[in-house]
Amino acid sequence: MIPAARQTLKKVAIYCRVSTTHESQDESLDIQIKTLKQYVACNPKWMLYEVYTDKDSGGNVARYGFQKMIFDCYENRIDIVVVKTISRFARNTVDLLETVSRLKSLGVEIIFHQENLRTSETDNDILISALSAIAQAESESTGEAIKWGLKCGFISGNSKLYSRKCFGYQQDENGDLIIDEEAAQVVRLIYNLYLNGSSIVSIIRELESQGIKSPQGKDTWSKRSIQTILTNEKYAGHVLVGKTYSGDFPNNKQRKNRGEQEQFLMKNAHEPIIKEEMFDRVHAEMQRRSNTEVVNGKTKRKDTHFSSKQEKQE
Repeated sequence: MIPAARQTLKKVAIYCRVSTTHESQDESLDIQIKTLKQYVACNPKWMLYEVYTDKDSGGNVARYGFQKMIFDCYENRIDIVVVKTISRFARNTVDLLETVSRLKSLGVEIIFHQENLRTSETDNDILISALSAIAQAESESTGEAIKWGLKCGFISGNSKLYSRKCFGYQQDENGDLIIDEEAAQVVRLIYNLYLNGSSIVSIIRELESQGIKSPQGKDTWSKRSIQTILTNEKYAGHVLVGKTYSGDFPNNKQRKNRGEQEQFLMKNAHEPIIKEEMFDRVHAEMQRRSNTEVVNGKTKRKDTHFSSKQEKQE
């Protein structure tokens, strides 16, 4: 009797990824893991080595689960990597082909479950490239669809971004902006102090001397908080959303494009805390105090530096 040689099981890794860190994606991740575990369990020649997962929002966010899996492949701990679909494995064609090439050189096979593709079958290389390009195009298309949806909301005036609250406002039961009178008094005080000649530094000192807390509930105020309040058109009753400027909206739909990005200004969107005339005066005063000016479409430094000198004297 010659005893049968003991068969070595192939060590299989599962890789799953969702594209956002939102809690609603947890269920999608769980479904991916469950499906692929069942797939691995059906093959008697395989054994599950480890499940690697990532949650990210695209871009250059590090995928630590993916990096750990690649490291384990280099350490000869993995024979096969199973992933649900090409789009879950790599973000673009270049990343996919580079990773496939690296793992194939290590003798590691990648199986794309949904597409029923195996990198061990060389005839599939061209198909993998094509499918990756399609997956990338679909991802870009989804991104454009989201942008288009946001833009439609801006144009119709139904975007929730129009009613996003800020210091001085609250939201009613319908989600519309209403004035928070206690905070609104602070906003009016800041505008009046600035128009009466106070610098941002002196405004901060005055607020802190009166024991007025910042929008974040802190005892100290930052320059950025004051600048944000002085430049936010919401206090004049208007809302600006988007990336670039547009004309009056929605009554006047003439829009000025700069590249492919647009902004949309909704006038009289809610009750103002200050009059528009005061907001414009503050804007003009900030321009006067600025040490830069726009001449023939170009920004250049002024000969005088009013704001910096004033703050140094204080």
